[in-house]
Amino acid sequence: MSLLGIVNIVFMVLLLLLLVYMQKKHVTFSKRVFTALGLGIVFGLILQLIYGAESEIISESISWFNIVGNGYVKFLQMIVMPLVFISIVSAFTKMKLANNIGKISFLILAILVGTTALSALVGVGTTVAFDLEAIQIEAGDAETARGEALDQRYADIQDKTFPEQIVDLLPANPFLDFTGARPTSTIAVVIFAAFIGMAYLGVRRKDPENANLFAKMIDALYSVIMRVVTIILRLTPYGVLAIMTRVTATSDYGAIYKLGKFVVASYVALLIVFAIHLLLLTFAGLNPITYLKKAFPVLAFAFSSRSSAGTLPLNIKAQTNDLGVSEGIANFAGSFGLSIGQNGCAGVYPAMLAVMIAPTVGINPLDPSFILTVVVIVAISSFGVAGVGGGATFAAILVLSALDLPVALAGLLISVEPLIDMGRTALNVSGSMTAGVLTSRMTNELDKETYSSPTQSLGA
Repeated sequence: MSLLGIVNIVFMVLLLLLLVYMQKKHVTFSKRVFTALGLGIVFGLILQLIYGAESEIISESISWFNIVGNGYVKFLQMIVMPLVFISIVSAFTKMKLANNIGKISFLILAILVGTTALSALVGVGTTVAFDLEAIQIEAGDAETARGEALDQRYADIQDKTFPEQIVDLLPANPFLDFTGARPTSTIAVVIFAAFIGMAYLGVRRKDPENANLFAKMIDALYSVIMRVVTIILRLTPYGVLAIMTRVTATSDYGAIYKLGKFVVASYVALLIVFAIHLLLLTFAGLNPITYLKKAFPVLAFAFSSRSSAGTLPLNIKAQTNDLGVSEGIANFAGSFGLSIGQNGCAGVYPAMLAVMIAPTVGINPLDPSFILTVVVIVAISSFGVAGVGGGATFAAILVLSALDLPVALAGLLISVEPLIDMGRTALNVSGSMTAGVLTSRMTNELDKETYSSPTQSLGA
């Protein structure tokens, strides 16, 4: 361990201690997250300025920082499957979903897929407005290697039909899905939990005694799991600090500058879709500023971690404790949002790539029939996109292959992929939270008093 590496670690420890001090002084959770985000950006930039992104000292220091950053993400991932399962079964035992589960599921899916279709339109419009074409991007060794990898991945999935992709959502082995082994494992666990819940309702009619015993067991497990979630969420500011330091210290700013036009266009598109989320909340009679304030800590973590799955515990807790969404709806919206209708990864990104690549094969991207085809394919392909880093690549492969466009050209953006993925992930999470809030509003299950309250319980 070099002396400079030790110095960097000492500085990181001091910043972590500052966050501990802020917590002891009862500084609000959102302010601590925002402070951690800012400190991480500044510290990371300073490290890169002093040592350079590819220096051995940076690599050495980041490996230690990752104990905090990656460790926090692993804790969140650890609790995802137990949280999804126990929360949905608990919704049945508490009779929060039994009477209108079909309506709730339909509304959540309709909002997720509908906003993804709108996201595709926004992606098309933004790409045209910025005059982006794949031919404008130079391909280096990294881009070529990435293109070859995408071609190989396409070869692995090209024979799988849409009905087969739907079947992949089903839990053939729920115990395997509890390990998160498949991209669609979360949805499979949701379906398995729903079957357990419906079975409970049947047992309650025929054998109330055993049903009550089962309900008490589920309530006890739910209390313990939610306590674990609370403990983990208290670590959020520290995780954000370490993750943002790593991101800013190791980013290739030269590549970002070279592809700056695409980066700017991507974030313009993402912000427009986020504005659509706020407009939908406004049309539903809810204050969008309130949503923005309460969702910020969750979106900040999603932005820095690039993991919708890792953000799920924060997502659900914010919906229930701060936005007034019922537990059942929050869990359904959060869980479905991991693999269905991701506005950023499955909506904006594939549509932008399709419009950029179309001219290389002689297709007019402004042709109305082409645009309509893109939107429809994006909406359909948004089923089963993984809620972890790389989900956008999978979505892009599905869309480009369905449009008969060269998949390998998507590899041209590898150098700015992490930076764009941060914004995409935050938008994905916002989409699932918006779906939860809107569904609660439409089913008259939203606690308006909790939604309007200025206080925040997340991470308390």
